[in-house]
Amino acid sequence: METDRCQYGCPVDATLDVIGGKWKVSILYHLLPGPQRFSHLRRLLPAITQRMLTLQLRELEGDGIVHREIYKQIPPKVEYSLTDFGKTLEPILSAMLNWGEQYTNQIIERKLANDNGSN
Repeated sequence: METDRCQYGCPVDATLDVIGGKWKVSILYHLLPGPQRFSHLRRLLPAITQRMLTLQLRELEGDGIVHREIYKQIPPKVEYSLTDFGKTLEPILSAMLNWGEQYTNQIIERKLANDNGSN
């Protein structure tokens, strides 16, 4: 529907609406290789709180990017994986990975220079 598209200023806004924020891209990156349990994602992202990880996963699930599978066993097991729709983000995540690998040192140097210049 054309009226639904008007809520975004441009297609980049739509993308950022789904993957924007501090944690979503990192979560998606860790789901690229395959399904992950909640506890494993917590270990991969030690700075995220349990509550925030839960919220971010729910948002991604609500947007159709992540699938939550509950296994009926004792103890209960829950795995998260990318949906087919979520897998369409792989080229974006790969481009971000490549850019980060290429420019991480330059980013760190600039941040250090800015921090030293403001003291």
